[in-house]
Amino acid sequence: MNKLIRILKHRWLDASDTARAVPDDMAERLARRVAASEGRHSGEVRLCVEAALPLSYLWRIGADTPLSTVVRERALTWFGRLRIWDTEHNNGVLVYLLLAEHAIEIVADRGLARRVDPAEWQAMVERLGARLHAGAFEDGLTQALEEVSALLVAQFPADAGAVRRNELSDSVVRR
Repeated sequence: MNKLIRILKHRWLDASDTARAVPDDMAERLARRVAASEGRHSGEVRLCVEAALPLSYLWRIGADTPLSTVVRERALTWFGRLRIWDTEHNNGVLVYLLLAEHAIEIVADRGLARRVDPAEWQAMVERLGARLHAGAFEDGLTQALEEVSALLVAQFPADAGAVRRNELSDSVVRR
């Protein structure tokens, strides 16, 4: 019965719920913040907010495959789909929110992931979760972006005087 309730919850939510959580004006402000962040380091940051999982993912949730694993797989799918893995220095980061499950994943490419303790990523997720739970989507995403940016600046600072090529779009993905 729990699987049926979860499927109905995910089928109920759609892109209009994502647009309410992250309206156009907020998405534009966040995109500008991503662009400003990327001027300080050589990494690429993407924000992705998704209302619900596709049915093919929902069917896999069960005793053998916990929800957290499926959400992580979905975040990794977006990481690949958005070509974050394909940056010059392998230092892209995806901040992924799944509204239906109130789930958050931060996926860092191997160039950055091997330099940052997993506990640091988890603490970032918890702080973002607290902000989102309080209804402060923009503040929470801005804080997460600032924290990711600080890590990227520390590990991959922008070269002084170098012209930086923006490898990926700065827009927020809303589905």
